[in-house]
Amino acid sequence: MTAKKNIIDSIERLKKELLDKYILLMITLFIIYVSIFYFYLYNKIVIIYLLSGICFLSYGYIIVRRRYSINSIVHTYLILAPLYNIYIILFFWKSSVASLCWLIPIPLGSNIFFQKKQTIIYTGYLLFLVIIIYIIAENFSFNFQQYSQSQIIVTDVLLFMSNILIVCLLVYYKDLIRKQEIKLELEESRLNSSSYKAKVRERQVINNDIDLDALENIFSRIDESMEKNLFFKDSKFNLSSLSAALHTNHHYISKAIRNKGYSNFNSYINNYRVNYIKKLLDEVDLQKTTLMYIYTESGFSNQSTFNRVFKQIEGITPSDYIQKKMNEIKK
Repeated sequence: MTAKKNIIDSIERLKKELLDKYILLMITLFIIYVSIFYFYLYNKIVIIYLLSGICFLSYGYIIVRRRYSINSIVHTYLILAPLYNIYIILFFWKSSVASLCWLIPIPLGSNIFFQKKQTIIYTGYLLFLVIIIYIIAENFSFNFQQYSQSQIIVTDVLLFMSNILIVCLLVYYKDLIRKQEIKLELEESRLNSSSYKAKVRERQVINNDIDLDALENIFSRIDESMEKNLFFKDSKFNLSSLSAALHTNHHYISKAIRNKGYSNFNSYINNYRVNYIKKLLDEVDLQKTTLMYIYTESGFSNQSTFNRVFKQIEGITPSDYIQKKMNEIKK
């Protein structure tokens, strides 16, 4: 249990670290925008609006950071931040709708902190706000200050650069957090069996008291999961990943795969990939499809591995196989 607790603490620490850096980045960007609207595109109302955003982010975050959970803070931010951006989006609507880009990081941030269902809800929330903004912008007239196209380009370029920085920050921490979550899944799979019956039968397998029915049952779960989730399309997917996905010890999985005649897990998953390639070649336009698309789409990380595995399984190279298919089509 100590290992599990350490992993959970590590995930929480990474989330807090991400939140701290995100808030700091947003405050920095707001200060840059304040400078632009003070020295270059002077607009008193926008300056006040941006300064209020800085105060909300800085003082508000300092106050709530220690009092509330990370999830509560993120929920509140994901709801309020798009509402705050409505004025800015309407302000630039007639000149450029690029300010809608401020909404892009919201679903990504939700995906890092919450489950898929909540991410879908927040995405729907953003779409609803965009529709409302469109209706307001097209049906109501506002006396906003107008800028030339050359002036707008400055804010648009900064906007795109800002969003790239935000997305990079989110993606970087998403990867770190996901690695810890995989470790947690593996630890939980070690501590918990999917069911008592499966645990007893699989222990018989690992102790060499071979139960063919148990092996068949495990392999059936492996095959079903592979068909349903297309794990083989991920070049980094391995035995540990499958073990975490099935909540089953990797020793059991290896034995079940070998019981079906495969030498190891790689042999099994590569057979899936090659069969998928053959199916793919029947569906695509061979003259317009690149070899790179074929092998990356099926889960191979590079062409040399793809060529070697394909020839090992099919007896001919991928190029010869494709040429043979094209000749058959011509005939």
